[in-house]
Amino acid sequence: MRKKKFLSLLTLGLSAGVLLAACGNDEGADTGSEVEETSQETSGETGGEAGSDDFTTVMVTDIGGVDDKSFNQSAWEGLQAWGEENGKEEGINGYGNIISNSDAEFITNLTTAVNNNYDLVFGVGYKLKDAMQEVSQNYPDTKFAIIDDVIEGENTTSVLFADNEAAFLAGVAAAMTTKTNKIGFVGGMESEVIDRFEAGFVEGVKYVDESIEVNIQYVGSFDDAALAKSIANGMYSDGADIIYQAAGNAGNGVFSEARDIVESDPEREIYVIGVDRDQEEEGKITIDGETRDLTLTSTVKGVGVAAHDIANAAMNGDFPANEVVTLGLVDGGVSLTDGLLTQEVLDAVHEAEQAIISGDIVVSETPQ
Repeated sequence: MRKKKFLSLLTLGLSAGVLLAACGNDEGADTGSEVEETSQETSGETGGEAGSDDFTTVMVTDIGGVDDKSFNQSAWEGLQAWGEENGKEEGINGYGNIISNSDAEFITNLTTAVNNNYDLVFGVGYKLKDAMQEVSQNYPDTKFAIIDDVIEGENTTSVLFADNEAAFLAGVAAAMTTKTNKIGFVGGMESEVIDRFEAGFVEGVKYVDESIEVNIQYVGSFDDAALAKSIANGMYSDGADIIYQAAGNAGNGVFSEARDIVESDPEREIYVIGVDRDQEEEGKITIDGETRDLTLTSTVKGVGVAAHDIANAAMNGDFPANEVVTLGLVDGGVSLTDGLLTQEVLDAVHEAEQAIISGDIVVSETPQ
């Protein structure tokens, strides 16, 4: 497999904000049950070359849905932007999504996508890797793109993000902002992807101050918001004033707990660091008629823009076959929002960012 950077994705840093602003938070996305199946034979002879007028694409999610306010939603917003840009309608004649409610549905949902004649099928999330590899081999005439892991084949492409680099910046921001010297990290499921978040975040904190305590806990899933809320409660009760959540839909439980605590005790100064997209809205709370923000900052990765650009490339006959697209700070593929950070903190974050880009700081991908 070629490890090559797909050049059009170098525009991520410039276009991500435009795409997200254009799409907003769409609550009208398709569910898996709404994708109409065709009677096409599943012989592997499907999804031939399509022109731009009839080119279609679909994303198959892992659990969490397309309104998880995080990873899946970013990918869906990217496809929505692609559809709007190219005059496509939502549905099997343009673009769509199929939501997986459990791991057991991955192969079925991917096969449904092929049977509905989609030319390009996205698998959103590392949990789809095995299913994507199997189905892509069974249907060599359909193109497949996985986000957050790697599959192989001439009809596939893979997108990875240097989440550890953005997480390092979040760690720097958290360490410079904390007043209790206690910080939390709530992960979804332990995996290579979330390892990158944990490793980068802890290294960023320790880069500023080795003495700061980082409490690391995992939910064990990406959809158990109630458990994430309980974990956050324990961390805040133990004195943590900032929690970085990398837990997908479950991470909404961390925001919920922070809002509940501040609503009960407005004197508490606690924050959440968002993940995958700007989660400023999830941290807003109204107290005595005034809006207060609890999202300190967010690590952002261009999931939606990657999906958008790969769909365009495939439609135009430039599909990056059997390539691994790796995007980090240098590409604008990952970043940190300004959020509530002071100018002093922003200056430190910028300095660390430049050190990573230049190679003076090499951020680990696995926890030490």
